[in-house]
Amino acid sequence: MDIADGDIPISAVLTSASLHDSQAAIPLAQMSAQRVTNCYDLMDAAYDAEEIWKHSRSLNHVPIIDLNRRGAEKLPMAPAQAQRYNQRSSSERGFSYLEHYGAYSIWVKGVAKVSCHLMFAVLALTAHQMFNMLL
Repeated sequence: MDIADGDIPISAVLTSASLHDSQAAIPLAQMSAQRVTNCYDLMDAAYDAEEIWKHSRSLNHVPIIDLNRRGAEKLPMAPAQAQRYNQRSSSERGFSYLEHYGAYSIWVKGVAKVSCHLMFAVLALTAHQMFNMLL
């Protein structure tokens, strides 16, 4: 799921549980680029893959991805990038909020039913966050 400022979901996809999050990064970035104009792609170290870096740049975005040093010493980000990277916490909050709307308690089977259940959770989160923006 891609999240905008204000913790409002922009894009979401339903995948199998066995799919690593990084495998959905490019399709989500593409969907989001069609819906909003953004300058940066903020991702944690799980998304440190050359294909993701290249795709972000192909969208004219600045990729700010925590480097996965795979056991080596972690390299610090430039101060401006580190400050922008900290905004990534809104994405983590978005995932946390989905739990309150039933996204992690699915008692139905089948792609259509599961997708519907999850998208209702995303819709409820969106409505809640938009309401919070009015306050």
